[in-house]
Amino acid sequence: MRAEPTCPRCAGPVQAPGLWSSDWICGVHGAVLPRQPSKRPGPDGLAAVLRDTRVPVWTPWPLPLGWLVTGFATVGDDRSGARATAVAASGPGQVSGPADLVLVAEEPGVGLGAHFAGLDGADPGEVFDGSPPHVRLDISGPAATCGHSVPMWAVGDRPDRSGYVGEAMGDWLWAVLWPADAGVLMLQRQNLLDLREPGMDIDLPYGAHSPRLND
Repeated sequence: MRAEPTCPRCAGPVQAPGLWSSDWICGVHGAVLPRQPSKRPGPDGLAAVLRDTRVPVWTPWPLPLGWLVTGFATVGDDRSGARATAVAASGPGQVSGPADLVLVAEEPGVGLGAHFAGLDGADPGEVFDGSPPHVRLDISGPAATCGHSVPMWAVGDRPDRSGYVGEAMGDWLWAVLWPADAGVLMLQRQNLLDLREPGMDIDLPYGAHSPRLND
């Protein structure tokens, strides 16, 4: 059976547009953009994301040693295009056992990154209060050809994960890692590449589909 779209904020069911409303409706959060079923890792999944995205598609590059890209997800439909993207990667944790990372780029108000980070709202809230950032990420891509660093702040209090959020190229950038101690990866100043970059030819290594994208 084909999986159905869900709410990006709670992963609950949504009602498709109909005669009385042009919106997708979540019983908890009202009108939302639909979170599409996750796409399996591989060139076809990536191509489907790149085809209609309106936000960056971030991946660590180079990937940390032993890590693989493990799937993709989008939020949006044929009318809106993808207003949020998620790229999953998995590999050996530096503290204990295997680890997972989900990078989300999204327009304000979508709520996918907050959902992965375990927050109740759609956006990160009062984290930009003048306090110094906890980590920084380097980014490059079509709108950041010379590259620059993005300050990131720790968010959420879920004991099973670490979450960070910042702003990059006008959109939210979220990084969520499982388990919580996998967050030490962020201390190593990762470089993120926007996979929308024209003419880019990189050989992404793929692994098994990440279950994190279905949470």
